Amino acid sequence: HALGNRGTVTEASGFNPEEDAQKLYSAMKGTGTNEATIIEILAHRTIAQRLKIKEAFKQSVGKELFDCLKSELTGNFEKVAVGLMMPAPVYDAYELRNAIKGAGTEEACLIDILASRSNAEMKEIVATYKKENGKSLEDDVCGDTSGMFQRVLVSLLTAGRDESTKVDEAQAVQDAKDIYEAGEAHWGTDEVKFLTVLCVRNRNHLLRVFQEYQKISGRDIEDSIKREMSGCLEDVFLAIVKCLKNKPAFFAERLYKSMKGLGTTDSVLIRIMVARAEIDMLDIKAEFLKIYGKTLHSFIKGDTSGDYRKILLELCGGEK
Repeated sequence: HALGNRGTVTEASGFNPEEDAQKLYSAMKGTGTNEATIIEILAHRTIAQRLKIKEAFKQSVGKELFDCLKSELTGNFEKVAVGLMMPAPVYDAYELRNAIKGAGTEEACLIDILASRSNAEMKEIVATYKKENGKSLEDDVCGDTSGMFQRVLVSLLTAGRDESTKVDEAQAVQDAKDIYEAGEAHWGTDEVKFLTVLCVRNRNHLLRVFQEYQKISGRDIEDSIKREMSGCLEDVFLAIVKCLKNKPAFFAERLYKSMKGLGTTDSVLIRIMVARAEIDMLDIKAEFLKIYGKTLHSFIKGDTSGDYRKILLELCGGEK
C-alpha cells in the first residue's frame, strides 16, 4: 500500500515487478541510458512496489538495482532516483547521516526531518539509523550540535510526544503563561520552558496553548519565537510550531524557499519531493497554491531542467 492517502504517487494497477525489472535493465544496459523509462517506472510505483521490483531485478539480473542506478545516473536526477528506491525510514536515516557526516552539518535537514515526523516514524528512523550505521543517531546528533538546539533535537528523538487528543484547559492556560513568562515577559529567554511545552504536549493541546498565548501576549507564538531566539534554535522551534499547526503548509513553505530567488537548494527540494510523494503531496500542492498564488508545478518547472525536472514534475503529479 501507499504510505498515506494524500500522495501523488499511488499504487500502479496491473503491476508486474518482473516486467518492470526487465524494462529497467534494458534501459540501463549497453551505452547510454533510457532515462524516460526510469522516470516512467520509478515515479509511478509506490515504495512497496519499488521494493518488489528491486527483488525481481536482483533475481533476474544478479545485481542490485540501487547500484546500477547509482553507476548509470548522475547529479540531482540520480539523487531522486536513488531516494525513491528506499523505504521511508531508510531514506530519512540516509539523509540524516549525510547531513551529519562531512565538514559542516546541514542543520536544515535535521530540522526538516526531526520536527515533522510522528512518534512511530521517529522510532523507525532511530532503529534504522542504528542498523545502517552501527551508531546511535542521538550520539551522532550530539557529536555535531550543541547547546539548546542539541537539547531540542535530543528531546524530539525520544519520540515521546503525547499523542492523545485531549486538551487540559487549565494546563493550556498555564503552559501559555509559562512560555510568555519565559520569553516576552523578561530579559533573557528561558528556552527550557519552550522545549518542555513544545516537545512534550499533544497537538490539540498545543493549538489551544497557541490561542491562549495570543490572548496573553497579543502576538502569535511564531512572532515571539522570532523575536526571542535566533539561529538553529529559532528554526527548530518554528518548524515544530508550523508542523503542529499545518504540516503540508510547512513543507510548502520549505519548497517555496528552496526555489525562490537566485539558485535552488536542491537538497531540500529533493528531500521533500521524495519523502512526501506518497504521504501528503496533494495537500502540499494545495497549500502552496493557497499561500503563494502559483502552482508548485510551475515553480519546479521554472527552477529545474532536464531529467531532474521531468522526474520531479512526475512526483508533483499534474499541473493543478
